[in-house]
Amino acid sequence: METLSLLMEGFAGALTWQNLFWVVLGCFLGTAVGVMPGLGSSMAVALLLPVTFALEPTAAFIMFSGVYFGGLFGDSTMGILMNTPGQASAIASTFEGHKMALDGRAPQALATAAIGAFVGGFIASGVVVFLAPFLAEFSTQFGPAEFFALALFAFMATSSVVTDSAVKGLLSLAFGLGIAVVGIDGVTGIPRFTMDSPFLFDGISLVTVTVAVLALGEVIYFATIARFQREGQMIRSKGRPWLSKKELREAAPAWARGTAIGLPFGVVPAGGSEIPTFLAYGAERKLDRRRHDPQFGKGAIRGLAAPEAAGNSTTGMAMGALLALGLPISATAAIMLAAFRQYGLQPGPLLFERAPDLVWALLASFFIAMVVLLIINLPFAMVWAKLLLIPRHYLYAGITVFCGLGIYATSGSSFDLLLLLGVGIVGFLMRMHDYPLAPLIIGMVLGPLAETSLRDALISADGDASVLVQGPIALTLYGLLAIVLLVTLRSKITSRTKRDT
Repeated sequence: METLSLLMEGFAGALTWQNLFWVVLGCFLGTAVGVMPGLGSSMAVALLLPVTFALEPTAAFIMFSGVYFGGLFGDSTMGILMNTPGQASAIASTFEGHKMALDGRAPQALATAAIGAFVGGFIASGVVVFLAPFLAEFSTQFGPAEFFALALFAFMATSSVVTDSAVKGLLSLAFGLGIAVVGIDGVTGIPRFTMDSPFLFDGISLVTVTVAVLALGEVIYFATIARFQREGQMIRSKGRPWLSKKELREAAPAWARGTAIGLPFGVVPAGGSEIPTFLAYGAERKLDRRRHDPQFGKGAIRGLAAPEAAGNSTTGMAMGALLALGLPISATAAIMLAAFRQYGLQPGPLLFERAPDLVWALLASFFIAMVVLLIINLPFAMVWAKLLLIPRHYLYAGITVFCGLGIYATSGSSFDLLLLLGVGIVGFLMRMHDYPLAPLIIGMVLGPLAETSLRDALISADGDASVLVQGPIALTLYGLLAIVLLVTLRSKITSRTKRDT
């Protein structure tokens, strides 16, 4: 009952006209960047981060969460109509969603995606409301050794899962950790990797790095490579933008199964929504083979419904893990964690005690965001699709200007603009050679936590490293990490074997 009363207080805060405006704005921005090719929620949050410091924390995070959820809605629209998913999390939805569009059922495909995302996100938000306080209370049992194990779990799981090459994932992680240690050491006061430049004594800003690799790197990639790639033809949508009773009966079990598959992945740092969406698609495909009239390959509505529900349920749970444990499972969540720290807030049990108004208003805003996104996507999906008609060179030129203005506005330093350009070129090279960006961001965000926790644990044990593997929580985290790595290794060996045969 206490949780419900706190949630009601959160709704009272979230439904003020100011916060409601930021919810709607975040949903609009998230959907818009999700629809447009090459953009995504991580880029949108990174670009907005420099310009939201003037906002109250509650308003800023309500808008960020709307962008986070809205990006998934928009990705699906592009994948269904053009067979070109904007982000990896929408790939599974394009398999059957685009076939439905080719079969003249584009409105029904868009409706299936919108309702599936709503169901998954809404249920996940409900689970988060009741689970997050318990996770936060549980995290009070974490000491330095446990926090180091948690950071290591996030590092290794993310690096090994998000790409076909574990080496590339680890190199991206190492780059992020390397950036994180630049500056004056807080314990010894000794400059590290600053090359005697006073501009680097305070370290390299996470805002500069995220804007550079996620936004400017994408702009350079488009200007040099992507603009020569042929774009698909958008399918025009005509007909009823809702589902019949038969279609609802067909899709409902898939929405439920997809939501159930996606929920656990919201607390596992495995790169975000990519894995659960593919698992949900694979589960529906196996079930479809048992039917008298298999539909997969012909535009099966279940093959679209399950991945959409799985993706949004994972995102909803990810917000709970971020608030309660300070654990980011994707690049977007990592940027939001950095935003919390920019406001002087640390997710975890202290956040629930020191900023309960923010936490419960943010949790309440998840439900509001789901309703807003359903309203603006179910009947107006084709209106959003018209954003694809914006000339790409105008779009990316505007992003470039926004990158520079945002960074200069926060620092007032021309050196940060040069740093933005340099890291942006590195981001372009990583994009060109398929290096994942999520490990870089997570390494930079959690690197200081891992370093501080390691030092504190060793100091408390007089340098005895065995303290790192003592205690049930640390051992459980290492055990889960071993399971994740073994499962990932097995799946990659299996997929490689199938390609060879």
